[in-house]
Amino acid sequence: MTSLSQKVSQIKSGKLTAMQNVNNFLTAIDKKNKDLNIYLHLNSEAMKQAEEIDLKIKQKKETGKLAGLCVAIKSNISVQGLITNCASKVLEDYVSPYDATVIKKLKDEDAIILGMVNMDEFACGGSGETSAFGPTKNPVNPELIPGGSSSGPGAAVAADLCDFSLGSDTGGSIRNPASHCGIVGLKPTYGAVSRYGLLDLCMSFDTIGPMTKTVEDSQFIFDIIKGQDNFDTTTKDYPEIKLKKKYKIGLVDVEKYAKPEVKKIIYEKTEQLAKKHGYEIKKVSLPLDIALETYYLLVYVEFFSATRKYDGRRFGKKIENFAGHEVLRRILGGSEISKAEYHGKYYREALKAREFLRQQFENLFEEVDLIILPTVPRTAHKIGEDITVEEMYAYDIFTCPVNPAGIPGISIPAGMIDKKPIGLQILAPHGHEDFLFDVGKKLE
Repeated sequence: MTSLSQKVSQIKSGKLTAMQNVNNFLTAIDKKNKDLNIYLHLNSEAMKQAEEIDLKIKQKKETGKLAGLCVAIKSNISVQGLITNCASKVLEDYVSPYDATVIKKLKDEDAIILGMVNMDEFACGGSGETSAFGPTKNPVNPELIPGGSSSGPGAAVAADLCDFSLGSDTGGSIRNPASHCGIVGLKPTYGAVSRYGLLDLCMSFDTIGPMTKTVEDSQFIFDIIKGQDNFDTTTKDYPEIKLKKKYKIGLVDVEKYAKPEVKKIIYEKTEQLAKKHGYEIKKVSLPLDIALETYYLLVYVEFFSATRKYDGRRFGKKIENFAGHEVLRRILGGSEISKAEYHGKYYREALKAREFLRQQFENLFEEVDLIILPTVPRTAHKIGEDITVEEMYAYDIFTCPVNPAGIPGISIPAGMIDKKPIGLQILAPHGHEDFLFDVGKKLE
C-alpha cells in the first residue's frame, strides 16, 4: 500500500500529477457515491487547484507536504465557499464564509479539499443513520451501518474516495466508524488540534482528527494539523516525548459489555503484541457505566446550549422545526436537565463524575503506559434494523470515557467477525499520541 508521504513524492516527481489524482477520485465518486451516499457536496474548484499545484511543481516552485492529496471533510468543519450543513435541513444551504484552522493548515500544505461528506445530523448518532440526506452505507457491506457520527469520513477512506479524511470525535465519532469500516481513526488529546471552525456538539469534549488507511498516515496528518492556535484558547503545543522499548499495557476487563467474539479477538491481538515485543500486560478496569451516563448527561446539556443559536433569525432555520428525532431528543433532554439544575441534581453531579473519570485515568497511567480495549462492543448492525436508543448509545461504552478525560485514543483494524470489521482501541496519557503511533504500527 502506498503511504500518503510516498504519494506526495510521486506527485512532486511527476510520476503522478495532482490533476490525475483528483480525476481518479472524481471518477470513482461518480461510480460509487450514488449507492454509498458519502459525498454531500463536491468542490467545483478541485481540478483548478490541482492544475495550480502541477504548475508549481513544473516550475520547480516550493510545494507543501500534502501537495496534490485529496481530502474529504466532515460536514461540520467549516470550509470557505462550501456548504457546511451538518447533514441537517436546518443548515441545508449554509455556505461557510471562512476556513477552520485545520482546513487552513491543510491548504497551506497544498492539500485539495475534494468535498464535504455525510454524517449523523449535528453529530447526534453513532450509526450514520440520522443524516437528513439519507444514511451513508458501509463500503465493506452496503447493508451495514458505517458507524457515526463521522460516517462519511470513515466510508470515504474505506471506499477509496479520498486520500484521507477529517472527522470530529465527541464520544467515539471518529473511532466508531473507523472500527466498522476497517480503517484507522485518531481522536487526539483535547487541545492538541484546534476546534476553531467546528460546528460543535459538545465543545468541552469535541476534537478533530484524521481518518486514514494506516497508522503511519494518521501520524503524518496529525503532525500537520496539531498545534497551538490563537483562535482556540484550549490549544497548546505538547512537548516531544521519548518512546519506550518496552511498554506496560493495561488490558481492560470488558466481560460485562463486549460480545464474546469481540473480546476474544482484542485479547488475542494484545497478547500476540506483548509476546512478540516483550511487553507486560496488566488486567485493569474502568468505570464504564459511570462514564456512559456522565457522557450523555453532559452532552445533552452542552448540545442544548450550543443549538440556541439556530433560532431561524441569524442563520439557518429554527432547529426545533426542521431537525430529526435524535437531535430533538437531545435538545429536549438538555432542556429538562437545565431546568432541574437549580436543585443541583444532574449537571453539577455529572461534572463531579467527570473529574472522577479523569482521576481514574491518571491513576491508571501511573501503573501502565497504554490502555487497550475494543473500540466498540459489537459488530455493525444492518441499516434500518430496529435498535433501541439504549442499544445505540451502548456502542459508545468503550469510546466515551476518553473524551471527558481529554486523553488521546486510536482505533486500528483488528480483524473481521462474520465478514464485519472490528477495531482495537489504544489509549494514552495527554499529549502521548506518539505512543499510540509507535505501538499501533506494530499492531498493523
